[in-house]
Amino acid sequence: MAELSEKVVQKTTGITLDDIRRDPEVEAYVNKANEYTGAIGYTEHGTRHATLTANIAYNTLKRLGHPERDAQLAAVAAYMHDIGNLVSRVNHEHTGAVLANRILERLGVDPVERAIIMGAIGNHEERGGEPVSPVGAAVILADKSDVHRSRVRNPDPTTFDIHDRVNNAVEHSFLRVDEKNKRIILELTIDTKLSQVMEYFEIFLSRMVMCRRAAQFLSCEFKLHINGAKLL
Repeated sequence: MAELSEKVVQKTTGITLDDIRRDPEVEAYVNKANEYTGAIGYTEHGTRHATLTANIAYNTLKRLGHPERDAQLAAVAAYMHDIGNLVSRVNHEHTGAVLANRILERLGVDPVERAIIMGAIGNHEERGGEPVSPVGAAVILADKSDVHRSRVRNPDPTTFDIHDRVNNAVEHSFLRVDEKNKRIILELTIDTKLSQVMEYFEIFLSRMVMCRRAAQFLSCEFKLHINGAKLL
């Protein structure tokens, strides 16, 4: 009986990003959320975005010296953070948190870890979201730093809205964690022939404010560099 209990404990506390990515329900939810956001004209929210944000969230906490378990939970939360879009774009963060809890419970995840992941997913949007834990702060930074032309799905540049124009103009984006100086820097390279830097601020200022709060939660400063210029 003791041996069985030990195995159960190992199962309930050891969920990883690889486990989540292999789960058929998660795969279906990520794919359908991406399909539905595409149908209403939003940028890519599928496996590419989920994988990238998971990796960034994990690396952010690891570089800042947080425990491996926290980094793994950040990766899991980041991978699933947009699954609520399969129900509706409106309040997708809250729907996603509930859907994630159901999946994690089925997989035998500890209630405390489920609560951490739910809080991170439920707080990743600018409207009402707040960094409530290191895991949540990492998810915010990872999600908001994914601005890139590869996310644009509209095939006709003549019909781009401002979101498409800005994303299409971003040739390179990188979230740099300077653990020595306690700085988190979003570095962007923008083709200003396609979109002006001012357009970036027009639609993403609230996201940058949220990134600043998330960085502060992790005891860091948030900086924004565009085309080598320090703007924040």
